[in-house]
Amino acid sequence: MALSINEIKSGVTILVDRDVYVVVDAQHVKPGKGSAFVRAKLRNMKNSNIQEKTFRGDEKIEQAYVEERKLQYQYNSGHLYHFMDQDNFEEIAVSQDAIGDKRNFLKDNIEVLGYFFKDDPLSINLPNFIEFEITHTEPGIKGDTAKSGTKPAQVETGANIQVPLFVDVGDRVKVDTRTGEYVERVN
Repeated sequence: MALSINEIKSGVTILVDRDVYVVVDAQHVKPGKGSAFVRAKLRNMKNSNIQEKTFRGDEKIEQAYVEERKLQYQYNSGHLYHFMDQDNFEEIAVSQDAIGDKRNFLKDNIEVLGYFFKDDPLSINLPNFIEFEITHTEPGIKGDTAKSGTKPAQVETGANIQVPLFVDVGDRVKVDTRTGEYVERVN
């Protein structure tokens, strides 16, 4: 279905040059002379690149129907990550490119949201916060407090994060998967 420029707003998914984009921001401009247009900021759903595009009043924009599915992470083999669809229990292989840096926080059996266009996986969305066990870090020094600084640490999936000095190997921590930052220690 073709959309007019009046229907372009934040959250709408559209096709541009055979790629699926989600509209991040849209400004409708009505100049004194000439026809109205929309200046939109678009995010590519496969690689998360942001681009700006201007749509003129007479353009028809193709809407992309993106399906959201609940998936459970199973395992990875090479460049493919395997998930199980929670509704029909089918196995779905998603390429490393569609997952991007989120692969650093994929734990076995974690539930994620998968976005699909015509049964082609576009991307996955992790829960905002996940608990991990610290597998490697330098030992803490007695008397360190939360305000005294940070040190590098590795979590069970192999991702490297910054943690406060009092966190040791074996501690469980909550991590914000959107930024990769330490949130709190969980025991």
